Amino acid sequence: MVAIPTIVFLGILALVVFPYALFVERPEGAERRSLKKRIHAAAKRRRPGAPIVKQEEHLSSVAAFDALLARTSAVVNPIQRLIEQSGSSITVGTFVTVTVAAAIVPIVVSLLFSGRLIPGLVVGAIASMVPTLWLRHARTRRLWKFEEQFPEGIDLISRALKAGHAFPTGLSMVAEEMQAPIGTEFRQIYEHQNYGMPMSEALRAFGERTPLLDAKFFVTGVLTQREAGGNLAEVLDNLSEVIRTRFKVKRQVRAISAHGRITGWILSGLPPTLALVFAVVAPQHIETLYQDPLGQRMIVVALVLQIIGSLLVRKIVNIEY
Repeated sequence: MVAIPTIVFLGILALVVFPYALFVERPEGAERRSLKKRIHAAAKRRRPGAPIVKQEEHLSSVAAFDALLARTSAVVNPIQRLIEQSGSSITVGTFVTVTVAAAIVPIVVSLLFSGRLIPGLVVGAIASMVPTLWLRHARTRRLWKFEEQFPEGIDLISRALKAGHAFPTGLSMVAEEMQAPIGTEFRQIYEHQNYGMPMSEALRAFGERTPLLDAKFFVTGVLTQREAGGNLAEVLDNLSEVIRTRFKVKRQVRAISAHGRITGWILSGLPPTLALVFAVVAPQHIETLYQDPLGQRMIVVALVLQIIGSLLVRKIVNIEY
C-alpha cells in the first residue's frame, strides 16, 4: 500500500521535473556556456593588465606638456575636435609641436644662410599653416566619404527595423558591416549607449562630432520618432532619399563651380609665390621693398589686402546648397 503513493509521487515529480529540465534548464545552461566562452575569448584577446574602462586620452605623451595643454582648453578643444573629425591618430601635442617647428625652422635657416629675416618670416608663416590645412583637407575628404556612405547606412538600419530588430541592433550592423568613416562613427554611437549613455545623448554627441546637415537631419528624425512615435523605418527611408538627392545636387554644383574655385586658388596664391621666387632668385630686386620704411608699409597693406581678397574669393566660390 505504501509503494503505490510513492510511485505516484515519483511519477508526478518526473512529469514536472523532466519537461522543466528539457525545455528551461537545458537552453539556459547552453546560453550560460556560450556566454562564458565569449567572455573567455575576450579575456584572451585583451592585453594583460589592460584596463576595461577606456582611459582619458592624453593631449601629449610628455607629462609636463600634457598638463600645460590641459590648462588651455579654449585653444586645445578646437584643435582636438579638428583632429577627431579628420580621423587622424596624432595628438594635440604633436600637432602643436609640428606647427611651431614649421614656423621656426625656416626663420633659423634663412638667418644662417642668407642673414635675412623677412624671407624666413614669410616662409615660416606659410609653413606653420600647413599642418592645419592638411588636417582640414583630411576632414573634408573624410566628411565627403561619410556623406557618400550615409544613405547606405540609413538604408541598412531601415532594413534591420523592418526585419524586426531594435534600433541599437541596426547601429551595430552598420558598425560591423560598413567601412570607415561611417562604421567608426556608428560604432561610437552603439558603444556609448551600450555602456550606459542614453540614446538621445549618444545621438546628440554624434551630431556634434559630424558637422553635416544630413547628420543633424538623422539625429532630429530619430529623436522626434522616439518622443512622438511613428514608423521609424519609413522616416529613415524618406531621409535616405533626401540625402541622396542633396548629394547629387552637391556634386553638380561642385562640377559647375570648379573653374571659379581653381581661378580663386590661382589669384590667391600668385602674389606670395612671386614674392618668394624673387626673394630666392633675384633678392636685389626685392630687398629695397622690405628695407625701405615705405616698402615695409606697402608689404603690410598688401598682406591685409591679400587676406581680404582670399576670403572674398572663397566666399564667392563656396556656394551654399
